[in-house]
Amino acid sequence: MTTSAVHTPRGPVTRKDVARYAGVSTAVVSYVVNGGPKKVAPATEAKVQEAIRILGYRPNAAARALKMGSNQTLGLVIPDSSNPFWALLGHAVEVAAAERGYALLLTNSDNNLDSERRHIRNLADRQVDGVVLASVMFEPDLLELFGTEIRSVLLNHASVAPGFNSVGVDLEAGARLAVQHLIGHGHTNIGLAMGITADNEADGREEGWRRALEAAGLPVGPLARGGFDRPGGYAAGQRLLAADNRPTAIFASSDMQAIGLLRAIREAGLSVPDDIAVASFDGSIEAEYSWPALTTVEQPVWEMAEAAVSALVGENRNEPPQHRVFPTQLRIRQSCGCP
Repeated sequence: MTTSAVHTPRGPVTRKDVARYAGVSTAVVSYVVNGGPKKVAPATEAKVQEAIRILGYRPNAAARALKMGSNQTLGLVIPDSSNPFWALLGHAVEVAAAERGYALLLTNSDNNLDSERRHIRNLADRQVDGVVLASVMFEPDLLELFGTEIRSVLLNHASVAPGFNSVGVDLEAGARLAVQHLIGHGHTNIGLAMGITADNEADGREEGWRRALEAAGLPVGPLARGGFDRPGGYAAGQRLLAADNRPTAIFASSDMQAIGLLRAIREAGLSVPDDIAVASFDGSIEAEYSWPALTTVEQPVWEMAEAAVSALVGENRNEPPQHRVFPTQLRIRQSCGCP
């Protein structure tokens, strides 16, 4: 029987319908749809693909997952996808997952620990193949991950987490790069706009700022804490500008903080970098298009995302957990005083 003599079936199209239309067995259709395990002759595969196109066949993902023991889905928990840095990191994870045939479920914790825990439980209930966690805590609560028995990796994580794969950068070294650069411009009073984590643990960026000043024989400048976002930077900037020993340069622990800081400086009738120089951390696209453009410590987002996904579903996924540390790079622009 030729395919032209076969009528398009009514109702949902099944694998049997495709096999009947193409004149092959259902096993051959399965090989084509799943890419194996057996090879199919090119001419036969073309007939099957044509039947799939004409009939509008869509494989049953749930049934396929049950058979293979995998949903081919990863979960990602980030603090805030409206932040350009997290948006880029989330996109990079999605691309790395897609390259391996995995879909990505993206969730936002909204910088809330209870929300983070709830998302981890929900992803586990959906039986995802792995969870990528960018925690709101400097030292995450790993009990939820231990309880899921699902492969997990900590992303944008600065230290070793025993029993878990983790990926991050050396925050302290990156901060030192930025502060040393400001010192090189002749600044001797350098303040810090420091973000606040959910657990209020010490952050490597604060330590890097402090150590760079101490190594140069300079006093530790004023410090103001706030959220890692624009409002947090704006509020921290207002406090730093009102300090008795107002700094001539400020290092902000995130690009979003630095953008809020730029507004506070402008409203105070001061200019950047003539009155106050600014440098920040993250390397988001916002830093490049602010005015003036921000000198920032850039994190290698794409390499970090690739390493995180590879730890879950890559060829080395069965190796012992390890902590991957990536180097940062100082992107020099105008906000520090460079031409």
